[in-house]
Amino acid sequence: MDWWLLIQAFILGIVEGLTEFLPVSSTGHLIVVADLIGFQNDGRVFEIAIQLGAILAIVFEYRQRFTSVATGMFSDSKAQKFILNLFIAFLPAAVIGLMFISLIKQYLFNPITVAVMLILGGLVILWAERRAHQVRVLDVDDISWKDALKIGFAQVVSMIPGTSRSGATIIGGLFIGLDRKVAAEFSFFLAVPTMFAATFYDLFKHRDLLGSEDIPMFAVGFITAFFAAWLAVRTLVKFVSKHSYEIFAWYRIAFGGFILLSWQLGWIDWATAAF
Repeated sequence: MDWWLLIQAFILGIVEGLTEFLPVSSTGHLIVVADLIGFQNDGRVFEIAIQLGAILAIVFEYRQRFTSVATGMFSDSKAQKFILNLFIAFLPAAVIGLMFISLIKQYLFNPITVAVMLILGGLVILWAERRAHQVRVLDVDDISWKDALKIGFAQVVSMIPGTSRSGATIIGGLFIGLDRKVAAEFSFFLAVPTMFAATFYDLFKHRDLLGSEDIPMFAVGFITAFFAAWLAVRTLVKFVSKHSYEIFAWYRIAFGGFILLSWQLGWIDWATAAF
């Protein structure tokens, strides 16, 4: 058993879980951290396992909500509206992703792109928080289909690594008048169909790369990502109930700036790294 590989899986599981639902870009962090620790296994297949762990943390945390929706989908108008909104918000990224994701992975999955998008995304968060914020939606059930569609198009931007899926959808929600907590929770709910679809598509596409010898590594990453994501989600909801997202903006700018500075000064060769 390769203990260093298991330690790498543990580290990347924590990174995935803590960053997947925060507006800081999980893919960007995985690209950077995987390069720093010298992770040599097939990153794409491993990422599938840890993403699934993070998704299931959302399902577990909001299990009562999902159970209520599942049992009322044929009789409860609120449950039907909730499902319709998730479907509408899911569509833009699903359609555009199928068309361009291969090109995006080929040309943009590198730490330099991540750094630039971290900084740009941080500036957008600062702008969103400091502008006049007219809150008109105080509950997830009050989101209209038009709101859901706008958030869906915001999610499309997150296909560029370093942008952050949760960041794009949360800040998109703030721009159209969602309360901070509502924006965060709808982002969590939208992550379930979006990430499930992406995960199982990638799992099918890379099925030939799966081997029994990788099960311990996958298990460590999966379990670690599950618990880290569960902790992150619970903490974020409590945090944004009383605070703004500015702290995440400054973190993004500082982290992105460090990557660019270390690259320019030759401390770390980021130019050809990829996850």
